[in-house]
Amino acid sequence: MRKSGEWITGWRLLTPMALVVAAACVAPTAQPVAPIARAPAPLPPAPPAPPPVIRAPASLETRIAELGRNFSGSVGIAVQDVSSGWTVGYNAARPMPQQSVSKLWVSMAVLDAVDRGTIRLSEPVVVRRENLTVFHQPVRAMMGKEGFSTTYGELMRIALTQSDNTCNDMLLRRAGGPDAIRAMILDKRLGRIAFGPGETLLQSGIAGMEWRPEYSSGNGFQIARAALPYAQRQAAMDRYLADPMDGASAEAIAAALARLQRGELLSPASTSLLLGTMRDSRTGPQRLRGGLAPGWTLAHKTGTGQDLGGMVAGYNDVGVITSPNGRSYAIAVMIGSTRQSIPVRQRLMNDVVRAVVAADAWAPRQPTIAAF
Repeated sequence: MRKSGEWITGWRLLTPMALVVAAACVAPTAQPVAPIARAPAPLPPAPPAPPPVIRAPASLETRIAELGRNFSGSVGIAVQDVSSGWTVGYNAARPMPQQSVSKLWVSMAVLDAVDRGTIRLSEPVVVRRENLTVFHQPVRAMMGKEGFSTTYGELMRIALTQSDNTCNDMLLRRAGGPDAIRAMILDKRLGRIAFGPGETLLQSGIAGMEWRPEYSSGNGFQIARAALPYAQRQAAMDRYLADPMDGASAEAIAAALARLQRGELLSPASTSLLLGTMRDSRTGPQRLRGGLAPGWTLAHKTGTGQDLGGMVAGYNDVGVITSPNGRSYAIAVMIGSTRQSIPVRQRLMNDVVRAVVAADAWAPRQPTIAAF
């Protein structure tokens, strides 16, 4: 038996050994594992830079506003660059009487039907005395005893190049009537462009009278209109000018013409035919055409309304002008009402075109839309 001192000594000797054994029995402390390094994910490609915003020449904006302000009467003016899309205008959102400018939408609706295969321009048609309407009707002189035998394609040519009301009225009926034209305008999203009830109802309504078939013979309409009390005619004219049933804004017309020139509204063949026919038009030679510089071309449609006591309700010209280098501009000058003389009205249109031609000379060269 050991002495107590030996026990103490032994314990002191064994204790370190016990600690070593105990330490061997304890699981080692887990060390953090470093994450595996990964290559950074590739960045997505940068989006393409937006095309530069091309603004209208400031000098043109100033000049168009000046021309509009200085004209005595109600006028809307719009100019759109066909390639870049910029637009300048004066009073361009207000609807103005279109008068025969609306023939453009009739021909467009007919050609849209041609593109869909529901109308053929080669279809034969006979214009007879009972088809005559009112005012300008060159087709009257082409009629024989049995009328005038032709095609719908020829009717469209006469309606656009000579602004014949009867030819246009027959095209309108073949297209499906006023509702069909309105549907086309809506379907193609042409904007603030209204279409009236047709030539006879439109003109008789402006005059303050109801249409009768006998008015289409000779000067029957003018004679009946002249017999009306002046107050009755004035009231009817005032109603028309306040809310023209065929009203359209200059900016909507210019935008539609620009889309036509870009080939966005009709097939290539129909686009080429419509613009080519508009280039052949010789109505209003001193309106937009009077401001063209040498080498420029014009595809256009005019419109002229009734006159009462020196106040005209609608004196218009709209079209696409194209420079010698192929750059095109859609222009609409819509004089809603004025007492200014015809030369003053024409001078306004000339000056608008001249302003565009002058601005084009200083414009940066941009890709152009090929003319149809």
